[in-house]
Amino acid sequence: MARHSRPARRDARDGASAGGGAGAAPPPAAPDAVSSTAAPEPPSPHRWLVLGVVGLAQLMVVLDATIVNIALPSAQKDLGFNDGNRQWIVTAYALAFGSLLLFGGRIADLVGRKVVFLTGLVGFALASAVGGGAPSFEVLVAARALQGMFAALLAPAALSVLTTTFTVPRERGKAFGIYGAIAGTGGAVGLLLGGLLTEYLDWRWCLYVNLLFAVLAFVGGVRLLRSGRPVDRPKLDVPGAVLVSVGLFCVVYGFSNAEQHSWSSPDTWIFLIAGAVLVAAFGWWQTRAAHPLLPPRVPLDRDRGASFIAMFISGAGMFGVFLFLTYYLQQSLLYSPIRTGLAFLPMVAVMVTMSVTTTNFMLPRLGPKPIVPVGMGIAGLGMAWMTRLDLNSTYPGHVLPPLLVLGFGLGLVFAPAINTATAGVATHDAGVASATVNTMQQVGGSIGTALLNTLATTAAANYLTGRRPTRAAVAQSQLESYSTAYWWSAAFFALGMLVTGALFRAGRPRTHAPEEPEPVRA
Repeated sequence: MARHSRPARRDARDGASAGGGAGAAPPPAAPDAVSSTAAPEPPSPHRWLVLGVVGLAQLMVVLDATIVNIALPSAQKDLGFNDGNRQWIVTAYALAFGSLLLFGGRIADLVGRKVVFLTGLVGFALASAVGGGAPSFEVLVAARALQGMFAALLAPAALSVLTTTFTVPRERGKAFGIYGAIAGTGGAVGLLLGGLLTEYLDWRWCLYVNLLFAVLAFVGGVRLLRSGRPVDRPKLDVPGAVLVSVGLFCVVYGFSNAEQHSWSSPDTWIFLIAGAVLVAAFGWWQTRAAHPLLPPRVPLDRDRGASFIAMFISGAGMFGVFLFLTYYLQQSLLYSPIRTGLAFLPMVAVMVTMSVTTTNFMLPRLGPKPIVPVGMGIAGLGMAWMTRLDLNSTYPGHVLPPLLVLGFGLGLVFAPAINTATAGVATHDAGVASATVNTMQQVGGSIGTALLNTLATTAAANYLTGRRPTRAAVAQSQLESYSTAYWWSAAFFALGMLVTGALFRAGRPRTHAPEEPEPVRA
């Protein structure tokens, strides 16, 4: 009997986190209630192939945020747009992706994970084809915005498929270790792939390559995925969707504007203030809506909330590596784009290894509390170590060691945070919980990039004040800007260590195993 009483106790906790009493049972007819009597789906016999399909789709979405960066100079020369407009090739994708993620996640819960996943793949592929063949700057920007829109459907659907496919804790650890590694290293893979395609083919192939990824993932998705539409489908919270989508758009645009112009620009503060007000209004509305877009029980669970914060902070800090270390390698050490991409591969290998090891062996035994904060601290040490890089540094002796330390630390953060953020979530909340993970990483990356870029630019200008702008002085000012970005990234990770250390519960993770079926032996 004790075995069968645990789901009821868990439901009581969920009801309390949503604002009910400690022992209050949720109304049985409410579509947003967590039901402990719902029959779980048996594990798919093809679940490891499903992981391959989901991983391929996630890689396509993540790497597309950086793969175009290396191709920008070639695209600019080909299409003839100026430096001021160049930012929109990146910003258009980030704006659409970041602002529509929560809405896309709820659509996956409402319509069905398989349908939304396949729709996102087809739309992303078509937008990539339009962008690759773009005859003008305007068409390219529109295609990038469409890519972001369909990525906002695809990313949460992919993660919710993974969440509902792997229900056995031991297998879930392996699957989320691989997925977390993809989520954390996709940006570095994008840099490498972008360099290869730009140098040996053409910048347009940085977009065309998505067609290959999409076709493979689509064929696998059609054959392997279940419909994934819950019986107790949630209703769409239209006011909430509008508030959070417009609010996140304003936040991402405000920080992007600050990155490209200045913090004194009126547009920056108008959009940031409007975004803050709209997101706050969204939070207020979610406590009153009959069918909230983001049910309060999802983020108010301590472990889940701590995981969301971990994704936000690590997303902000990690971009200090992909952005400024790329600048350092190419501008200070004069690396080619391909050599720059290859320089990140050891970090990727370490991160993949640690992600799989952590979620497979450490997380089930220790829980996230000691793992994620320690990973934050190690990542911060790696960033601080990078501040010692100078014009005489070598890759084996100076660049590689802190990169390996950083990969080790991030491997302790991403996979456990993603796993914990989606563990035990109700089936009809899987899409929006998955979307929140992606939203936190995306918005954190946008904010981190803008802040670090502003701080770095200020540091370079301060160094040149009172000095002649000789080649040596300019080179040293660049080093000062990179070092400033690394120190602030280290500070982000230090903050993440303190916050996640305080919020995560001690002990083994609560995976709600009593509701999960035993593994099916093939």
